[in-house]
Amino acid sequence: MNTKCVVFSFILVLLASFTWAGAPKTYQVTGPVLEMKDGIIIVQKGDDKWEIALDSACKITGDLKVGSKVTIEYRMTAVTAVVKSADTKTQAKAPAKPAAKPKK
Repeated sequence: MNTKCVVFSFILVLLASFTWAGAPKTYQVTGPVLEMKDGIIIVQKGDDKWEIALDSACKITGDLKVGSKVTIEYRMTAVTAVVKSADTKTQAKAPAKPAAKPKK
């Protein structure tokens, strides 16, 4: 087999694996649209109100408006991450030291 063909095949497999591994899991919510404003849609699911961002990349099929029953597929995306020090937990759980006895 040609060396160039082997290298090209390896690169294709490598790129495909990055594509498959990179996409986060998708979820969905279904219910009536309660409100739409400034790139946000609010959907009623049971007793809960779900507020989901809509951007220009969202593919909308049908007439999306308040009162319509809709199924929205979404992904969870982190906005910030704050790392807490492991020392903080240890210090918080450490037992209090007994008070020093006064000298006589």
